[in-house]
Amino acid sequence: MVSLRLALRNILGAGLRTWLNVIVLSFSFVVIIWHKGLLDGWDRQAIHDMIEWEIAGGQYWVNEYDPYDPFSISESHAPMPEELDALIRQGEITPLLYTMGTIYPNGRMQSILIKGIEPGQEIIAVPSNLLQSGPDEIPAIIGTGMASSTGLKEGSFVTLRWRDKNGAFDAAQVKITGIFKTNVPSVDASQIWLPIDKLRDMMLLPDEATILICRDEELGTYSTSRWDFKEQDELMVDLKQIIRSKSMAGLFIWAILLMVAMLAIFDTQVLSIFRRQREIGTYVALGMTRRQVVTLFTFEGAMHAVFATVLGAAYGLPLLAMQAKRGINLPVSSEDYGLTMAEKLYPVYSLGLILGTVIVVVIVTTLVSYWPSRKIARMNPTEALRGRWQ
Repeated sequence: MVSLRLALRNILGAGLRTWLNVIVLSFSFVVIIWHKGLLDGWDRQAIHDMIEWEIAGGQYWVNEYDPYDPFSISESHAPMPEELDALIRQGEITPLLYTMGTIYPNGRMQSILIKGIEPGQEIIAVPSNLLQSGPDEIPAIIGTGMASSTGLKEGSFVTLRWRDKNGAFDAAQVKITGIFKTNVPSVDASQIWLPIDKLRDMMLLPDEATILICRDEELGTYSTSRWDFKEQDELMVDLKQIIRSKSMAGLFIWAILLMVAMLAIFDTQVLSIFRRQREIGTYVALGMTRRQVVTLFTFEGAMHAVFATVLGAAYGLPLLAMQAKRGINLPVSSEDYGLTMAEKLYPVYSLGLILGTVIVVVIVTTLVSYWPSRKIARMNPTEALRGRWQ
């Protein structure tokens, strides 16, 4: 208790030097928590959007389907399994049919992925209910990214070319009946959505599909000969690899911020030991052991972290709470990153994140304060009283 009282008196007596260190350390506190919370919020939102727009409860893939091989996509289709007919009719599973194609917007040629979907499905968030048109028209919907790259608008007509199951090329005019906004590039970029029945007629593939999307994971227990079930974790492997990469980059930034704060504490401790030699010699001459003096200086350094925690909480908690509620707007150009990223991110600041950061910073600050203080153990009290010890 004596050491604590002395340490508190000493750091308060240091005046401006103490508060500069406290401000720097509190800034590191807040920025570390803000940055980690932003990444956690992005990760949670990206996973949620992927599930809502594309993955749902899992998918059945026809054996030949490989999303990384565009040359095989047009051949990746099979009749829907009889074991799942009842679930498909009940709307618990929705089929999608894929094929490669080409569109010619404004005299240009662009390769695209054509996707057929049930107009009335409610399993994924793609607004397939917009696929409404006259009997002699082929309706189509696209995402805002696709609309921006092609210049197409709602009501526009564009020539679409595809190849049927016999390898014969055919073409028709399709009408853009809707444009939807999504944060998931894999359902927007270079893609056009048609009613699955229309696409089946165009490809001469009645009752066939490429993938089957399930509402719930429990529907993946059925055994089929030509279809493999893919769970959510398997379908999000790429996204989770990106999350891990971002986490490593986040740790690097976290370490830099922590090192900046610790450098200020280390310099303060070294300067204190150099300038307070007579004070240290007086402590030893009055009966304090070298270990007690080392403890005193260690407490002084650790108290910087305690004060920084209080100061950081005073201005950081309201600021972070406001951002978590209102979100952080991102530039429109973020759509060009090719990642699942919303225009507004909502950081997630968990109690574990805040407490963990505080504990780590306090422990590291204490260790950094103790390191230069060890030099006191080799100090000669007589020389220290004269102010000549080095």
